[in-house]
Amino acid sequence: MRLLALDTATEALSVALYDDSGVVAHHFEIIGRGHAEQVLPLVRQLLEAAEWPLHTLDAIAVGRGPGAFTGVRIGVSAAQGLAFGLDVLVVGISDLEAVAVGARARAAAEGIDCDAVVVALDARMDEVYAALCPVSAAGLGLAWEVVCGPSALVERVGSVGRLLLAGHGFCAYPGLLQSFTGVVGAYPDQLPDAGVIAQLAAGRLQSGAAIAAESLEPVYLRNEVATRSNR
Repeated sequence: MRLLALDTATEALSVALYDDSGVVAHHFEIIGRGHAEQVLPLVRQLLEAAEWPLHTLDAIAVGRGPGAFTGVRIGVSAAQGLAFGLDVLVVGISDLEAVAVGARARAAAEGIDCDAVVVALDARMDEVYAALCPVSAAGLGLAWEVVCGPSALVERVGSVGRLLLAGHGFCAYPGLLQSFTGVVGAYPDQLPDAGVIAQLAAGRLQSGAAIAAESLEPVYLRNEVATRSNR
């Protein structure tokens, strides 16, 4: 299996190549803007470095949001274009889930265990894109994802044991970090990463969860923003 993953949902741009041995090539860079101009050249660069002809890809994975409206749309459009051209399936991965998995891996490397990961990405307008990802015997799962105010997030999470916090929403709203109880670690610099998205997508491919390119939908959570953009 050869899988290409990409993410443009935040200020970071990342692309990864994945096969049965794991991630074989990876690029992560915080660029702020310019995702549309740089994502496909970066894909070509990684494919050439790995000596993978484009037509040998078996599937495309992408961070499907939530995140910056334009960034999410760029990533989904790029993934669809590649998948259409290659006639392969796509896998959309929650950017919040990718943040949670990346943060938990960092915590595990530091010997930190947790019962759940709370993700908060800055959504501006005094809100965050947020998710709760509990840890179970099966691994880390996505319980829910919402857009809400910081205080509403604290109330929604409630008491779930040892918490790991991740995402730049905790930088945008510093008081949010101190509002939770049972915190065992925090990674406010954690962003979605195509390397993590590739790993998650590989599992979804094996379970038959890939879809046709035309069925891939961006997830904005802020429905009114999407509605205004389509008028």
